Amino acid sequence: MRGIVLVLILVVSPLQADEPAIRKLLEAQVADWNRGDIAAFMKSYDNSPETTFVGERVLKGYSSVLARYKHQYPDRGAMGQLRFTELEVRMLSTEHGVVTGRFSLTRIHEAGGPAAGVFSLVLRHTNTGWKIIHDHTSRE
Repeated sequence: MRGIVLVLILVVSPLQADEPAIRKLLEAQVADWNRGDIAAFMKSYDNSPETTFVGERVLKGYSSVLARYKHQYPDRGAMGQLRFTELEVRMLSTEHGVVTGRFSLTRIHEAGGPAAGVFSLVLRHTNTGWKIIHDHTSRE
């Protein structure tokens, strides 16, 4: 009797393959923030007039989002140490994904004290990698 050889082929969908890339982008954001480098942190955002930030108000455009971060966090003390938790990445297609999670900032009282909240991000795959096109962040 001849032996039967069973070959299993593991197929990883493009959607599953992109989740680690998105998580890596978020890890880089945390590292950039914790170094006090807002310019590097902002490289995760699409440099487009359509990029949107929703917080206390709605801002349109990369430059408006960058200006907001620079105004809200003018120095290392105000930036504190960033941490993301409860991250969930959901791929919508090969070109779009959504991330939800929680953020916390550890900082001294004089620099604004601790801050925390939730966020949701919509990302688009571009020719330079994954970029945030919509950020909705709310403080608790």
